[in-house]
Amino acid sequence: MKSTAPDAHVLHAQAPEPGPRAEYLARVHRVMDYIEAHLAERLTLDVLAGVANFSPFHFHRVFTACTGETLYQFILRVRLERAATKVVSQPRESLTAIALDCGFGSSAVFARAFRAAFGVSASEWRRQPRKNRQTDRKPGKDLPAAAAYTDIHAAGMEPAGDGGSETMANETMAMKAATGVRMETLGPTSVAYVRHTGPYAGDGALFGRLFGQLCQWAGPRGLLGPQAKFLTVYHDNPEITSEDKLRISVSVTVPPGTIGEGGVGVMTLDEGVSAVASYELDETEYGAAWNWLMATWLPASGYQPDDRRCFEHMLNDPSRDPEGRHRVEIWFPVRPL
Repeated sequence: MKSTAPDAHVLHAQAPEPGPRAEYLARVHRVMDYIEAHLAERLTLDVLAGVANFSPFHFHRVFTACTGETLYQFILRVRLERAATKVVSQPRESLTAIALDCGFGSSAVFARAFRAAFGVSASEWRRQPRKNRQTDRKPGKDLPAAAAYTDIHAAGMEPAGDGGSETMANETMAMKAATGVRMETLGPTSVAYVRHTGPYAGDGALFGRLFGQLCQWAGPRGLLGPQAKFLTVYHDNPEITSEDKLRISVSVTVPPGTIGEGGVGVMTLDEGVSAVASYELDETEYGAAWNWLMATWLPASGYQPDDRRCFEHMLNDPSRDPEGRHRVEIWFPVRPL
């Protein structure tokens, strides 16, 4: 995962385009945030349309037009992707408990949907070596609409190279962690964001453009003071979610009650404990840094991943660093094992 810190003083990107489409996207993003926060609950069209402030009849069509997925397909996909992560990261948790926690009405419904999505059962997925646990869904391939409807209503990246190269990369990342890994408690944090859906790894121009758009909006509103923090929030697991559906939110912390507009949304990062690793990286090392934290540090830590969103906190503008280094904190939500 990679991001580039914004230059809050020299902005070249255009501000987010105002108008009906930006407003539609902002409402759809608000619904996506709500779904992620209430995944274990029954998510009805009426409730979600109310979150978006659209009529139920129109909202279903608006959501599909904006995302390329029906509302039910999106909910099912996110539920399955979260379950696939939990099946591996919480090996002591029963598959039934995971199914219910992710919003499936029964273990049988979950089992059918999981196999349809990933080609193996959840128990087989749990037993597979990590490098084999890649979804075989092709970019843009959706789950069958009928299966999505039935199931809803019934209810870091792999390092390249050989093992030796992986070991060397892990040792390098351990040494690069400036202060090791510390535990921090994050309080409820409001952020304004510009969201991107699709590939992002290694695309510095993309991150620069997104942060530029965010700053063009936040600057005139007095939201870029010394207390502002720039974050890149990750909504999906790149080992599971198809690349064309990966979502990131480039964000800046804002006071509670801030109202988004013009294509900029506002969401709250949930409070809780996170493992925080501080790094100085070049733009090619983000994937290895995330991999070391999740694959090497985490299994020996006594913690397991939590369901809250992970993010990067950018501490500098790399374009102003003499060596182009990225000073960044990786915040990875955890809970006791």
